[in-house]
Amino acid sequence: MNYLCLVYLAQDKLHACPDSVCFAYGQELRESGHYVAGQALQPIATATTVRVRNGQLTLTDGPFAETKEQLAGFYMIEAKDLNEAIHWASKIPPARFGSIEVRPVRELDIGNMAAADEAV
Repeated sequence: MNYLCLVYLAQDKLHACPDSVCFAYGQELRESGHYVAGQALQPIATATTVRVRNGQLTLTDGPFAETKEQLAGFYMIEAKDLNEAIHWASKIPPARFGSIEVRPVRELDIGNMAAADEAV
């Protein structure tokens, strides 16, 4: 099963963990066979939130909500269960400076795709 490990850090902690340490962790994940994907994100000042309501597009600078910690990056990992995912998430270097949200990836149910296509 795939798990998304979302890395959250306060803005003043974004560079508390050297990139080389995060890169080394990514290498460890790759070598263990648990790595699916991962990437660091630019600061929230570069973000744009997109909403579509009643057919109207609205753009907002920044993230969806004000928070003390911001989404700084992610790792998509493959693990046999939540306990194994938490084990790997606890090794993510920025966990020492912020928090890691571990969330299972939901597979889309496309079994009823034909019925949904007919409804559109």
